[in-house]
Amino acid sequence: MRTLGPGSVSSLLKSVLDVVYIGLMVVAGAIALAGLAALLFRLDPAVFKGVAIEGASGEVLTRPEVLAGLFAAIGLYLTGVLVILNRLRKVFVTLTAGDPFHPDNVARLRLVGALLAGLEIMRYLVWVGSLALVPGIDRTGPSISLSGWFSILVVFVLAEVFREGARLRREAELTI
Repeated sequence: MRTLGPGSVSSLLKSVLDVVYIGLMVVAGAIALAGLAALLFRLDPAVFKGVAIEGASGEVLTRPEVLAGLFAAIGLYLTGVLVILNRLRKVFVTLTAGDPFHPDNVARLRLVGALLAGLEIMRYLVWVGSLALVPGIDRTGPSISLSGWFSILVVFVLAEVFREGARLRREAELTI
């Protein structure tokens, strides 16, 4: 099976990314509506029993700021994932068209790398924020994800490979 062009592995992956992107858009919309409803209507904490956080002494923490922080963190994370998926979809459009070294792919991959790094940093910040918002819960700190940071570095290296490929293609087009 071919890796580039119509009917290739890249076109299959593009289709998978499309389905995941649409699914996450639906989930993000539902979470946004739930968060808005929680903040606007001060819903009964019993509605959120499934997401309530239990403190060390057994009390259920459903303060509005805890719920707002939870929805904000989820919203930011999903926004980052959606932007990453959108940029990857655009990269795969060029791969499916047989044009892997399209100049726009460099910026797309750099943004993907930056957002992946941001999501990893956000994971640490959410943990620190949870210490302040929800005291009294025993928790271990987030471990440093070597595979996550390695993946981020790989994406940045791939962006530079694509940049060099685009440069070589430009030079080849100028050669008579």
